[in-house]
Amino acid sequence: MVGGFRFGWELVGVGGVTCRIGDGASEYEVHAGYCTDALADLLYAVTGLYGDSDGERFSFDREPMETRWLLRRRGTDVAVDVFEFPDGGTSWGSVDETGGVLLWSSVQPRGVLCHAVVEAAEGVLREHGEVGYREKWVRHPFPVAALQDLRRLHRRDDDCRREACRGEG
Repeated sequence: MVGGFRFGWELVGVGGVTCRIGDGASEYEVHAGYCTDALADLLYAVTGLYGDSDGERFSFDREPMETRWLLRRRGTDVAVDVFEFPDGGTSWGSVDETGGVLLWSSVQPRGVLCHAVVEAAEGVLREHGEVGYREKWVRHPFPVAALQDLRRLHRRDDDCRREACRGEG
């Protein structure tokens, strides 16, 4: 937990994950499966917040639903909106959130959001290792390069000196 912000990523069974996010005012929990490379998609989207993009989006396929995360930069803060879409064949991958239901929303400093995501990913790697992650997530390897990129940018641009950000693996 950084400030009042919490982010968790827990592998559940084979091919499942529980993601928890909260900001002290509200919390959201989503369960997703391995149809998408969910952790890599999350890490790459958060890494994109360090580039020229004003926003990033990624989705979890929840069979039969889609959970879409929209990350929009607002100066040094990031607006995080999580939407759910029914499976209708037309919403998946659409370019806007029309038709989606907003499930959770918060604005956090970029450094706080990124640090919490780095800590959660590091925790998964410590608990399972790369081999154990692949055994549990099945279709996709642990996204080592994506984590390293995010950690490097977070350390450089947010001047993070906390333990999870020290290693450059």
